[in-house]
Amino acid sequence: MAMSIPSFHNGEPIPLATVPYLPVREFRAEIVSAVRTGFALTALFGMPGENGRVQLFGVLADSTAGSLSALRAEVNEAYPCLTVECPQAHWFEREIAEQWEIEPQGHPWLKPIRFHPPYRSSGIAQPPLPGATEFFKVDGDEVHEVAVGPVHAGIIEPGHFRFQCHGERVFHLEVSLGYQHRGIEAALVGGPNKRTIHLIETLSGDSTIGHATAYCEAIEALSETAVPARAQVLRGVALELERLANHIGDLGALAGDVGYLPTAAYCGRLRGDFLNLTAALCGSRFGRGMVRPGGVLFDVDAKLAIELSRRLDKALKEVANATRLMWDAPSVQARFEDTGAISARTCEALGLVGPAARACGIERDIRLDFPSGVFRFAQVPISKWDTGDVFARAWVRWLEIQRSAVFVREQLASLPQGRSLATVGPLMPSHLVVSLTEGWRGEIAHVAIIDGRGRLSRYKVVDPSFRNWMGLAIALRNQQISDFPLCNKSFSLSYCGHDL
Repeated sequence: MAMSIPSFHNGEPIPLATVPYLPVREFRAEIVSAVRTGFALTALFGMPGENGRVQLFGVLADSTAGSLSALRAEVNEAYPCLTVECPQAHWFEREIAEQWEIEPQGHPWLKPIRFHPPYRSSGIAQPPLPGATEFFKVDGDEVHEVAVGPVHAGIIEPGHFRFQCHGERVFHLEVSLGYQHRGIEAALVGGPNKRTIHLIETLSGDSTIGHATAYCEAIEALSETAVPARAQVLRGVALELERLANHIGDLGALAGDVGYLPTAAYCGRLRGDFLNLTAALCGSRFGRGMVRPGGVLFDVDAKLAIELSRRLDKALKEVANATRLMWDAPSVQARFEDTGAISARTCEALGLVGPAARACGIERDIRLDFPSGVFRFAQVPISKWDTGDVFARAWVRWLEIQRSAVFVREQLASLPQGRSLATVGPLMPSHLVVSLTEGWRGEIAHVAIIDGRGRLSRYKVVDPSFRNWMGLAIALRNQQISDFPLCNKSFSLSYCGHDL
């Protein structure tokens, strides 16, 4: 990064005035250059500027130094796109165009991602219908098109998938979402208030702890709140229990997608056992009400800590037995290996995060690169593989299950003494903070910008699914269309986490 662009750390508030304004071409050049040298584009978004213009903010992450950088530019109707030279910006620029009616000129495939009216007044009487758009087509006498969704056979969220195929071979998959857009980011402006935390907890229900932790750490940084050590440990335990439950459920679902029912049935039940551990913490299987600004609302006494460890050990043994059946089955491995593979180079270009990135051999984990809370003192080893296929994404989950279980057991055995909740004061006016958390799908990024009155003027959320849907599309290229359910579950992305 240029010397004029200051760096800061995860959860460190900075005065908004220190975020440099650059001419839009310099703004673009800085981001492209930084990403080429190994930075990740953590967020790219717009917010109202002066005289009807829009401010573009870019947040870049340097995992080697553990530092972040922010920069901004003002634009009106158009700017030269980043995507052609920085594919990580692809989805972000489509979002900006939809929200603010600003054209990233030269964008290769500019179309809505959530199908809602723009934030700036445009005279549009009715919002566009989700999915009502032009789709990419491959011409050829023997090329055919397959449309899947948005209504699916299972009880799952809505999403549309358009395949261009030659026989069973997939040339191209286009993902079209937006059916669950709730306007949460816009609803957060003017907060925080009593409703804010509940909106945060519904960003993606299976990542309640992850998103709540990112939000609370942002608010605590902006209010200079010292979170008690006990609360930080309990947050870490809850976050890893969330990871355990979802990884175990996904391994069972992967087994089910290849018709291997023993592991599918066992893991489906065992996921419930791990959700019940979270319920024992706070009364909610998904962690609602657990994490709050200043700490946690529920404590763990010595008796409950022992009981949680006992139940964890019992369930983990059963998970080991259930997954061993799958790992030892040649028929399962034949379906997992070499299916939906992504190279490390493609992974880096797209900016994939979480298990999807670590399955490509990329050591990318917020708990290690940008640690906060208890992870500053207690590390969870990175779990990775290097084949980038369905097997790798499944195997990384199994490694993370084992290591998360060790972490939870150790933390429950050594809970710090003291209170678990601190009082939160007013927010520092005219500041910006970036809060990163490693959710079970990968990097969760929250960017909070505070106005001069100490209220939220912009709150940007980047769920890991937003970063990884394009990875699924690329993974399907040159695969059999019958491999789609398996590849889809190996990424295990959230529709509502994308749609917000």
